Amino acid sequence: MKSIYMDHAATTPVDPRVLEAMLPTLTQVYGNASSVHHIGQEARKLVEEAREKVATALNAKPGEIYFTAGGTEADNLAVLGVAEALKEKKGRHVITTGIEHHAIFDSFLWLKENGYEVTEVPVDEYGRVNPLDVEKAIRSDTILVSIMHANNEIGTIQPIAEIGAITRAKGVYFHVDAVQTVGHIPVDVQSMNIDLLSLAAHKFYGPKGVGALFLRRGVRIKQHLHGGAQERGLRPGTENVPGIVGMGKAIEIAIATMREEAEKERALRDKLIAGLLQISDVRLNGHPTERLPGNVNVSISYIEGESILLSLDLQGICASSGSACTSGSLEPSHVLLNIGLDHPTAHGSLRLTLGRQNTMDEVDYVLNVLPEIVQRLRQMSPIWPANLIQEK
Repeated sequence: MKSIYMDHAATTPVDPRVLEAMLPTLTQVYGNASSVHHIGQEARKLVEEAREKVATALNAKPGEIYFTAGGTEADNLAVLGVAEALKEKKGRHVITTGIEHHAIFDSFLWLKENGYEVTEVPVDEYGRVNPLDVEKAIRSDTILVSIMHANNEIGTIQPIAEIGAITRAKGVYFHVDAVQTVGHIPVDVQSMNIDLLSLAAHKFYGPKGVGALFLRRGVRIKQHLHGGAQERGLRPGTENVPGIVGMGKAIEIAIATMREEAEKERALRDKLIAGLLQISDVRLNGHPTERLPGNVNVSISYIEGESILLSLDLQGICASSGSACTSGSLEPSHVLLNIGLDHPTAHGSLRLTLGRQNTMDEVDYVLNVLPEIVQRLRQMSPIWPANLIQEK
């Protein structure tokens, strides 16, 4: 049975060209990038070349890019690092939303539990932030605003440039979790007025276990790891040379092919959404147009998302019901609850995220098998209206 992978928001397969670029760092240029001998310096050269590629992709300077072990570490470093650096001199008020990834959501929870005041600005029914709400929430003691570029579950893209203009005018640091957007839609830290930005290689066909933090020169931040002078002292630990090289190659490919891949994914996405909405009692989650090119998120009433996923998997289709980081949780998505869905509707969510290798034939296959799955599961559902009528 052929596998159809539609879970690219969770992770992407490593591009063969990326793997090819990484292989020499495992067998030939295997030195520690901090070593002074020639093998170590060859590794250092590769790290710096990758740093330049990441910086170019973001319209940043190479010295503003710090490599991490992934997006979660970059998020934590940004939020907690700024909060700790500014708490004594400026204040302890921070701003975010209720639909952030748990790497941000839980970091702000930690801040709240440790004496900081957290304001969550609202989102509308599509999961979009009104920049004016951010402006109203900023106070004299506000030290950080953190809002994701696009939501990992429902795909809604935020008005980052407008929010950034407000934070810049107010003199407040602005952090953006761009893990879902880098390599898929344009990201420019200059025009968007971003001070800190997180990204992860495995979301754009690079390896897992490597990410980066853009830190605008002059931004005050406190390190959270200790034990070495790597990454200019901000992120100690032996550099993951294979991962960093892979990240550099992956982002180079992603930027070069972004426009054509986005056009292809939008065509697949729009056909998939149109077909899914032909099924009764199905609603689209997220903004109808301001959404990631490959993101489809729907709620299918009267059945559980987990049952849909298991049934799709038996048909060779890999999908999800939301963030992979919370796949073991029985609680409904906090993102879907924040855009106004009730618990039963949120429990019936299905996320299909498209990528580089998906085809129209695969979309057609999903649209062919899914209605039968929905019908079968609803016939077994105790809350399906037809079943309630029969019981009466």
